Amino acid sequence: MSGIYNLGTGRAQSFNELATATVNACRALEGKPALPLAELVSQGIVEYIPFPDALRGKYQSFTQADLGQLRGAGYQGEFATVEEGVADYVKWLAK
Repeated sequence: MSGIYNLGTGRAQSFNELATATVNACRALEGKPALPLAELVSQGIVEYIPFPDALRGKYQSFTQADLGQLRGAGYQGEFATVEEGVADYVKWLAK
C-alpha cells in the first residue's frame, strides 16, 4: 500500500530520556557505565538552561506518533527504543 507513513515509535519520550541515552551511549564508547539522569545532573554532565523567550508558544513540547495508518497498512513490527537507536547512531558516528 503506497502512502506517507509516520514512522515514529508511538511512544512519547522526554528530552531527559534523550539526553540520558545520548550521554550514556557516549560513556559506553569510553567503557564507562551508564548513569541515571539524577547522577548526570549532579555531576554537571547534563545542565538545564532557561527556555528561550523567543520560543515560548512556538515550540511543540510533546509529540507522539499516531501509527494508525501504518498499522492499518499491515506493518506490525516493533521499533527500536530511543536508547537503542541513539546507541546505534553514536556507534556509527564514532566509526
